[in-house]
Amino acid sequence: MALVITVAQQKGGSGKTSVAAHLACAWAGRQLNGSARKLVLIDLDPQESLTTWFRLREEKLGPDANIALKPASGWRATSEIQRAGRDADIIIVDSPPQSETSTRIAIRAADIIIVPCQLSPLDVWASRPILEMIARENRSALVVLNRVPARANHAEELVSQLKRDRVPLARAALGNRVAFTASLMEGLGVVESDPHSVAAAEIRLLASEVLRKVA
Repeated sequence: MALVITVAQQKGGSGKTSVAAHLACAWAGRQLNGSARKLVLIDLDPQESLTTWFRLREEKLGPDANIALKPASGWRATSEIQRAGRDADIIIVDSPPQSETSTRIAIRAADIIIVPCQLSPLDVWASRPILEMIARENRSALVVLNRVPARANHAEELVSQLKRDRVPLARAALGNRVAFTASLMEGLGVVESDPHSVAAAEIRLLASEVLRKVA
């Protein structure tokens, strides 16, 4: 049975699709535990950014035996996820930022929901509705701090607030690094384009943490 991981955030600009793509490359490669996994990406976001990245990847690299894409509309998501599970080890669902119905479907289908969140008060506040939805559906969540600046005077205060609110905060965080964006523009993940970089190390740490949480 495939592990289903939904990446969800109702606030735009959180880096949701970026996180999904980079994690897919980390899990599909051999950097974690020396074994590659078969991934299926399901793009429910109307902007289709994950689909665009995947098509660019195919143009650059040709077909990838370990990463496939299954576009699906919200009402077909459940059946598409079930079908994808026959051929995959991990399914990553990129949920839409605005549609509550499609997001709820993606959450219900998931073993764990990753919630990217930038380290700003507005983003932290905007994450509450999606976390409440996940709690109502009795699913496991992991909030991932994304695009964390190298210097942020308010960072410790915000992290302390999240911990006081008992937010399920990932130990691994992703910095505000050019390498993340540059690799996506090539149809790659940062673990492929710059495997020895700090950005690649951050993604590998997050990928390992997610798998430990659902083990």
